Amino acid sequence: MDFLQTILEAKLKEVADMPETAVTRQEDRPSLYHLIRENPEHIHLIAEIKRASPSKGIINQEVDILKQARDYQEAGVSAISVLTSETYFNGSFTDLNRISQVVDLPILCKDFIIDEKQLIRAYNAGASIVLLIVAALTVQKLKELYDKARKLGLEVLVEVHNEKELAAAEALGAKLIGVNNRDLKTFDVTLETSVALAPHQSETVYISESGFRTAQDVRKISSNFQAILVGENLMKATNVTKKALELQVTRND
Repeated sequence: MDFLQTILEAKLKEVADMPETAVTRQEDRPSLYHLIRENPEHIHLIAEIKRASPSKGIINQEVDILKQARDYQEAGVSAISVLTSETYFNGSFTDLNRISQVVDLPILCKDFIIDEKQLIRAYNAGASIVLLIVAALTVQKLKELYDKARKLGLEVLVEVHNEKELAAAEALGAKLIGVNNRDLKTFDVTLETSVALAPHQSETVYISESGFRTAQDVRKISSNFQAILVGENLMKATNVTKKALELQVTRND
């Protein structure tokens, strides 16, 4: 099953039915880029709110998302990622908005963004960062959405899965680049994806996404990456704060 294609087909229909909305100003949040650049001594953690996924089904449907977000903040995470896609992930922009009101961290809108309408919704709901996936967009559309997001004042995490996509993200001038260890076609996960895609540009923050269960896992990529994004492992943790602290390892420069 090609998960990416299936998700994008559903997203196209969803966005087509999405009405236009006006931009409403949100309060400023700290810059994730500057936070990471100014504190290079440890791996920064972007902790995710994720109820479900296409490959795993329900992960934690009964989660109290506000408590989860507060627990993340208490554990010293650098940002919170919120799934806003309803289809397959059981998320919403309402989730993002509610979380934005109880934490003062950078907030990532995690979605399959293909249209400016989604950028405006993310911004209005309280996001300070949006995700753009190279594999989901043409080169022209990627640049168009990147420029529009930056104009809104949003930071942009540009996600890649291979050398070609990494080159495209770097050519775009992205300051935040995420290497997803999950194959978006099969949803198989391997940390070797990040190991193989060693970062190239010194001014860019590189974030390794998915597949981290232990501190040992994080140490595998800590020389070349400044941050990680973790969802499922934190959503299933018995002690969220303890697990989040465990994953914020000292970097091996």
